[in-house]
Amino acid sequence: MSTKTDIRGVSAHVGETVRIGCWVNNKRSSGKIQFLQLRDGTGYIQGVVVKSEVSEEIWNDAKSLTQESSLYVTGIIREEPRSKSGFEMTVTGIEVLHITEDYPITPKEHGVDFLMDHRHLWLRSTKQRAVMIVRAQIVRAVREFFDTRGFTLMDPPILTPSSAEGTTELFHIKYFDEDAYLTQSGQLYMEAAAMALGKVYSFGPTFRAEKSKTRRHLIEFWMIEPEMAFVDLEESLEIQEQFVSHVVQSVLTNCKAELETLERDVTKLEQITGSFPRITYDEAIEFLNNNGFEVPWGEDFGAPHETAIANHYDKPVFITHYPAEIKAFYMKPDPNRPEVVLCADMIAPEGYGEIIGGSQRIDDPQLMEERFAEHNLTSDAYKWYMDLRKYGSVPHSGFGLGLERTVAWICGLDHVRETIPFPRMLYRLYP
Repeated sequence: MSTKTDIRGVSAHVGETVRIGCWVNNKRSSGKIQFLQLRDGTGYIQGVVVKSEVSEEIWNDAKSLTQESSLYVTGIIREEPRSKSGFEMTVTGIEVLHITEDYPITPKEHGVDFLMDHRHLWLRSTKQRAVMIVRAQIVRAVREFFDTRGFTLMDPPILTPSSAEGTTELFHIKYFDEDAYLTQSGQLYMEAAAMALGKVYSFGPTFRAEKSKTRRHLIEFWMIEPEMAFVDLEESLEIQEQFVSHVVQSVLTNCKAELETLERDVTKLEQITGSFPRITYDEAIEFLNNNGFEVPWGEDFGAPHETAIANHYDKPVFITHYPAEIKAFYMKPDPNRPEVVLCADMIAPEGYGEIIGGSQRIDDPQLMEERFAEHNLTSDAYKWYMDLRKYGSVPHSGFGLGLERTVAWICGLDHVRETIPFPRMLYRLYP
């Protein structure tokens, strides 16, 4: 009699006969023994088929199996120190479900375009599975962090009547007889939620119609956006440090095997704890101009600039107090220096760029009216947002973390296209 289990659970069944539904990841033979590399989504295990110990039918069924063929396999679990999982299966029975022919992704090298065209199959590979497991752990850690610190999860709309940041890089759609857009941020709505619930966060998809082809950009990506009433910039930065440290340490604790599969240098991640270094925009300009760049005051930083700054530190670094002219209309000016705003970008180490952008928000109704005028924002579309300043305005702050860039950094990936199951990029909407 066999017990149905998955590969992840075999440690509880040493010496027992179990039945597992799985696929053939690979196979090799040494004459009278066949070695089946099996996967079921939860892990990998080697099934050993010994010709002298099974019927001719089972032996031939094993021989017929090809890469990505599906089956139910029955066998005895035993400990095997030489195996990565620490276990192995002595196969006693095989029920073939489907024999795969000409599976397109073979162990040989394939080009990126080919793999992206077959993304639905590429996800089955060892590395891609590891990335998805890490992504899932990051999501779990995000929710754990906020849910245990008094934040309430809120879901802002995906269809909006206006831009969150006054940008034109939006996907326009017809909402019956009105114009609408796919959201680029839930932040404005989260501010409304914070005025009702104090500390809130959202976790959902966002869209940017930005015609960018860099390794850091996706058209559709996921954002975590906390918003906090009665919190200033300094308090927000401390929360961001704790948040990112919690996420990284959670992955280190729970995804050791996946990080090993990805050949990630975990010593770099182990340093992500405690407080993070901070420099002002002015200091960043000075640093860049002293290190081979020519960046005039008032210009935003590009990827090479962020990388140069990040390479100077072992941890994420905050760049604070950017010029108001290059930041969003809702950011609060520094009372001591109104030409800069109370904001910060968190730049990840190792060249992964900005993973968090945040600020203290304007809470003065008159100043917000002035910002609307400066940015040519229609009062009709933003009337509800102005109401937040008219009825019980308070100091408040928030930030947004891009999930995919964070996954890329923690996994050590070269491109964000591998961080999401089905990436949407400038020239890719398939599969």
